[in-house]
This record gives sequence, C-alpha cells and structure tokens, in this order.
Amino acid sequence: MTKSVVVLDYGFGNVRSAERALARAGADVEITADYDKAMNADGLLVPGVGAFAACMAGLRGVRGDWIIGRRLSGGRPVLGICVGMQILFARGIEHGVQTEGLDEWPGVVEPLRAPVVPHMGWNTVKVPPDSAQFAGLDEDTRFYFVHSYAVRAWELETANPAIRPPKVAWTTHGEPFVAAVENGPLWATQFHPEKSGDAGARLLANWLGTLQ
Repeated sequence: MTKSVVVLDYGFGNVRSAERALARAGADVEITADYDKAMNADGLLVPGVGAFAACMAGLRGVRGDWIIGRRLSGGRPVLGICVGMQILFARGIEHGVQTEGLDEWPGVVEPLRAPVVPHMGWNTVKVPPDSAQFAGLDEDTRFYFVHSYAVRAWELETANPAIRPPKVAWTTHGEPFVAAVENGPLWATQFHPEKSGDAGARLLANWLGTLQ
C-alpha cells in the first residue's frame, strides 16, 4: 500500500525537491501546512533552509511545533532535513543570538569551525551499527551537504538500559558534527537526501519502509 507523506510547508525548505524525491521512492506526497493533513499522514517530512531563528518563527506560525510534538507523542514518524534537523535540538546560536528549538534532543546548533564555510559538497558518513536509516548503504557512500551550522556534540545520555539510545551518525568537515539521528519515530539528517542521488533515494525508501 502506498504511504502518504506530508512535506510541511512553513516557508523554509526545498519542498519541491523533497516532493519529487519522495514520489520517486513510492510515496503519495502532498505539500501543505494544513494541521489535520499533517497530523494524519503516515509520515511527516520537515525540510529547512536558512536561518535557525527564521525557521523556528515560520514553523510556529503554522503550528508546526505542535504538529511535530503531537505526532511524536503518538509514535508517528517524522523526518527532519538540514535546518529541519537542527530545529529539533534545544537551541541554535547565530551571530551571537540564541533561539530556542523544539528540544526533542538536548544540544546546540553552532557555527561550523572549518577552513571553508559553508560546508558544500559530498561527504561520507560514519554510520552506527545496525542502522535502519542507512540500511543497504556502505561506508563509502557519500551524501550532499550545504550548511554553515551544525551540532558538534551529542548531549543526550540514556542511563536506563531498557531504553534504546538514539543512533547517531557523524561527518567531519573541519571538525566532527552530527550528520544524522535515528530515534524511534524521529529521524533526521543534516545532509540533503533529496539531492544525494541513489544514496539519498535509498535512505528515503528506508524511511518510507518504517511508515505504518
């Protein structure tokens, strides 16, 4: 059965590229900010391009923070891409200004410390063992990145052994940073799977395979 996916349209993101990539992967895709459609779709994709603070303002303007929170509380899948991943962390700092994120994970989005910024191009990703997100992809696979900010430290501690910790993938550009997270119904990538050719298509297909 074809899975329904809403690409959340809050004014910040390559929504058409995401729509085309998901459709090629076999999804029934709609771009919308409609609350009910976003809540009821099998999957929700949250894109993001631009400044952290502006994206958060746009997201709240369409009740995207509520949509994401309520979907996750019910175990409904959400995929964040680029700044759509960054806003899932506790806060972002740009030009000395701190903005609160959605706080699904602790951590701060900060400027990359690298000889060349923005980080623009293809990089490999260090994938955690038994990752469903990267299933079928080998360690030499490259994904496409375009960003100047990143999460440089993973801060979530899981003390209870009965709770499965998130799987965190890393990339290095000047310094290591979080490239992707797989955390139950919440997946996210700093890179752009919709611009990453066959590798990105496989990752999106892996995500669609988790939708109920």
